[in-house]
Amino acid sequence: MQPDLAETRRVLEEQGIDVVRLVFPDLLGITRSKDLLVSQLERAAGHGPAFCQGTWVTTTRGGVLDAGSGSFGDGLPDMISRLDTGTLRPIPWVPGVAYGIADIDNPDGTRSTVAPRAVLRSVLDGYAALGLTPICGPELEFYFAQRTDDGWSRILDKTGRVYTTGAQVDPDGHYLHLLRMLDQLDIGIFAGNHEFCPSQYEINLWHSEAMDAADRTFLFKTAIKDVTAMRGILGTFLGKPWNDEGGSGFHLHFSVNDADGVNRMHDGSDGLSDVALQMIAGVIEHADAIAAFTNPTVNAYKRLGPDTLAPYRSNWGYDNRSTMIRIPPERGQGTRLELRIGDGSANPYIVMAVVLAAALDGIRRGLVPPDAAEGWAYEDEARPVLPMSLKDALDALDADPGLRDLLTGDFIDVFITMKRDEVARYEESVEDPATRDVTRWELEEYIEDY
Repeated sequence: MQPDLAETRRVLEEQGIDVVRLVFPDLLGITRSKDLLVSQLERAAGHGPAFCQGTWVTTTRGGVLDAGSGSFGDGLPDMISRLDTGTLRPIPWVPGVAYGIADIDNPDGTRSTVAPRAVLRSVLDGYAALGLTPICGPELEFYFAQRTDDGWSRILDKTGRVYTTGAQVDPDGHYLHLLRMLDQLDIGIFAGNHEFCPSQYEINLWHSEAMDAADRTFLFKTAIKDVTAMRGILGTFLGKPWNDEGGSGFHLHFSVNDADGVNRMHDGSDGLSDVALQMIAGVIEHADAIAAFTNPTVNAYKRLGPDTLAPYRSNWGYDNRSTMIRIPPERGQGTRLELRIGDGSANPYIVMAVVLAAALDGIRRGLVPPDAAEGWAYEDEARPVLPMSLKDALDALDADPGLRDLLTGDFIDVFITMKRDEVARYEESVEDPATRDVTRWELEEYIEDY
C-alpha cells in the first residue's frame, strides 16, 4: 500500500529532518543510497526514485558484469525503489538526515527476484503459509582499523583484553561514541565490549521478527561504517583481515513462533520439537551450498578450519561451540538454533533468507537430522568437512538444485556470476591462490566495503 507521503513529510519536518537517506543493500551487502529532499518527498518517493539494475552486477572494484536478467542483454533497465516509511530513523551523527530503507521492485511494480530484501520477503511468505513466524537474533564482531603506508593495521595491538571496556581498549573513545550513536539510532542494541582479539569489538542486538532483524542488522553495519569514517578510522566486518589474529563472525540465532507467539522449537520439556529437528536437518542438508552465502568472499574461508572456534564440519550439537549449529541451553520461549558458520562480510538479508529457506525445506519434507555431535566436534569424522574455499562453496551451490527451487533463479545466477568473477580475479592476482595467509589482494578488494 502506498504510504501517505504528505503525512510522512509533515512528521519529518516536525523532527527537523530535511533529508531522507534512502538506503538498500546490493547483492554484496554494500550500502547503496540516494538522498531525497523532504521538501520534495511526495514527488521524489511517490514513484521511485529509480536506480539502474547494473547495481546488482557492480563489483567492489567498479567492474560491471553481464549476469542475465536486467543486465547488458536487457540494456541495463531501471529498478524502482519504494520507501518503507516504517524504517525511517533520524541519524544522530548527521543532524537533519534520516535513514529510510527501500524495497526494490521491477518497473512494472512486481517484486524483484534479485533484491536481497525481496528474496527474504519471499521466504517469509513460505513460513506465513504454515502459520509460522521466524525470529532472528544477529551476533556480529568487527575490527577498528587504520590506513598505513603499507596498507591497513589494527588501531590497538594489546592482547588478552577479551570482555573489557574503558580506556585500556578504547583510548580515543571510538567504541564508546559508536555505542552511544547506535543507541540513539534506535536499532535495538543493548550492550557491547572489546572482543578476544586486539582492536576487535562486539555490540549486541536484540532478537526480533526476521525482516526487522535483517533491517536492523543492515543499518547496524551501515552506521558503523559511517560513524568510524567520520572519526578518521575504519570499522570493518571483513571475516579474516589479519594473519596473526582471529576472524569476525556473523552468528545467527533463529527460531519460529506460531500464530499465538508461542515458540515452536521445544517439546514442552528439555528437548527439541520435531519442527526444530526438521529445521536442523534442512540446514545440514544444504550446508555446503549455504556456505557460499554465509561466507561470500575468498577471505572468509581463511577464518574457517579445525580448532578455530569457527565451524569445520556440517554438524550440530547441544551447547557445543565446535559445531556448525549450536543449540543454546535456554528452553521454553528462548529455545533456538545458532548457526555459527557466518562471516562478518555476509549480507544479513541473504543470510537470513538462505538459512531460513533451508530450514523451511526441512519442515516441509519432514527431514531427520544426523545424530548430535559430542565433545570436540572437529575430530568427529562422522560428518563431512564444509567447503574450505569460495570456489568449492560455489560448486556446491551449483550442485544443489533443491536450494535453487527454494529461492529464485535470478538471484542465485547473478550471485554466482559475481562471485565466480571474484574468484577468477583472485586466482589471477595471487602467486599461490591456495595460501591460507591473508593476501594484500584481499585487503584491497574487501576491507573498505565490508
